[in-house]
This record gives sequence, structure tokens and C-alpha cells, in this order.
Amino acid sequence: MLDLLFPDDPAPPSGFALLRASRRAMATTFEVALPFGTRYAVPAAEAALDVIDELEDQLTVYRDHSEISRLNTSGIADVEPRLFELLSRCAGWTRESDGAFDIAAGALIKAWGFYRREGRVPTAREQADAMSRTGMRHVVLSENAVRFRAVGLELNMGAVGKGYALDRAAEVLRRDWGIHSALLHGGGSSVLALGTPPDDPRGWPVRLRHPSVDRSLGVVYLNDRGLGTSAATFQFFEYNGRKYGHVLDPRTGRPAEGTAAASATAPTAAEADAMSTAAFVAGPALADRLSRTRPQLGLVVLEDDADTPQVFNLAPDEYAPPDPA
Repeated sequence: MLDLLFPDDPAPPSGFALLRASRRAMATTFEVALPFGTRYAVPAAEAALDVIDELEDQLTVYRDHSEISRLNTSGIADVEPRLFELLSRCAGWTRESDGAFDIAAGALIKAWGFYRREGRVPTAREQADAMSRTGMRHVVLSENAVRFRAVGLELNMGAVGKGYALDRAAEVLRRDWGIHSALLHGGGSSVLALGTPPDDPRGWPVRLRHPSVDRSLGVVYLNDRGLGTSAATFQFFEYNGRKYGHVLDPRTGRPAEGTAAASATAPTAAEADAMSTAAFVAGPALADRLSRTRPQLGLVVLEDDADTPQVFNLAPDEYAPPDPA
């Protein structure tokens, strides 16, 4: 989805090199890239990756002992304060997006088979049942306590977990190691930049790739900002000649349609992940409205069958369009 413009040569034309540390987590590869010469680069990168491991253990729905899994099982619990803060932010993003982004969609994800990556079309009854157990409107949040009002409702943090993990990892780099220039990513779909690279005051350059052909959708420059991209490039199935992607529309209970890819830049990677998901689900109309009400949000949305993306709220020094073919 995202083509990180890292120099691979030890002496790249840009004049600087990067130390890159990576680790598998959340079913993808996370990477921390630091300018060569950064003090304590290796232990700092390892500490940041350790935080990501710890957060996977808290947020995953694939481990029975995780805090999210235990909450899904019980339907009521006092949760760790930082997790409560994240759930509260997610509830706010659900309201702002008119339900296009919603982490309380675990029942739908299972109904469509994406939980085990075994996609299937549910029956009308199965879909209706899953919809009755979907939506943050059924989740009560109060003073670190969480309660589900719908039996069988399940949270799934897949649309925001990687970005949140990057935010927390970057927090460690800043607070504990005094690092203010770095680029972190989780699988390419979630990115967070600290400061700028040594040779470009605009920020860390990240190329947005077309989801289905070898073509660029432009380059964004990140300076203390997150970037999230949503697309159904890899996770989908075909049934009766029709493609069904893994990004579900919580409002309809079906895979989102009409958008090929959506990217968002925001002050945090978690928010960028959430807003890219919302824009992918609801398309350019919502992207336009969100960009008007949120001055720090930028969006790039490519509709199905469109040649060029629509760009919202990104200045020329933040986004460079692709070169003409």
C-alpha cells in the first residue's frame, strides 16, 4: 500500500543513511528507522519494538488472555487507563464519521469470515444477527469501566491498533531516549514520523501506491504526523464473480464499495488509521466534510475506476502529486 522512500544504499544520494530495526507483530512487520549516528539507536529501537509487542498482547483478539479478548468474553470490565482513553477516542471517531469507522464490529468480521481469513458471504439471517451486535452505540464508557449493552458484541482493534502502537512506540523514543527524528511503520499501511529527516525540512517522504497497478498516487511529507492507508489490496475473496474486500461498512453490514484506496494524515497514527478507514468506507463526500471540520486532517481518496485521487486539505509542501503519465 505504502512505498516508504527509505534509502537502501549505505551512502545514498540524499546524503544520509538509516539504521533500521524490525520485528513481527500484529500479523505484519513493524520497523523503526533512525538516522545513522542517532545516539543509542539500537537499544532505543528495541525498546520501541518492545512496546509494540506489549500492546499486541493487550489489543489482539487472537489471544484469549488479552485485555480486549477478556472484555469481549465478559461484556463488562474495568480496563487499563490508556486503553480506556483509546476506546473513548474511537467512540468519538465513530460519531464524527457517522459510523463509517467503528471498532465494535467483531461480530460482522466473524460473520464474513475475515476473522480467520476464510472469507464467505453470510446468509441474510447471519448478517442481521451480526448487525444487532455491532456498533459503539451499544458500548458504555465511564471512568475506566466498559460495558456492552448488546450480548455477543465484540471489539476488534484491527482498524486502529497498528497506528496506536506506533504512537506509543514513538512516545518511548521521545521521552526515554530523546529522539526527535525517526520514521516508524507497521506493514506499510500505518506510518508515524518524528520530526524530519536530516536533509528535507518538508518531512519524511512516503509514496502512496496505487492498490492494483504499479503506479504512484503521489508523495506525502510527514513531520510529526501519522499516515494511514486503507484498501482491500490483499485481504479479499471472490464469490460468483464478485470481489468482497475485508474492510466492512458497519452501517450496512457489507464490504465497503466504491473506493479503491484512502489515505489520511493526522497528528497521531491512530487517528490517521481511523480516518483512512472512514474515508475508504464512506468515500470522498465524507472525506470532504471531515477535512473541512478538522483542519489538521489531510486525505487522499481514489475512487474505483478513477485515474487520479482526490486530495483534501494537504498543502503543496505536504503532498506532491504523481508525475503525469
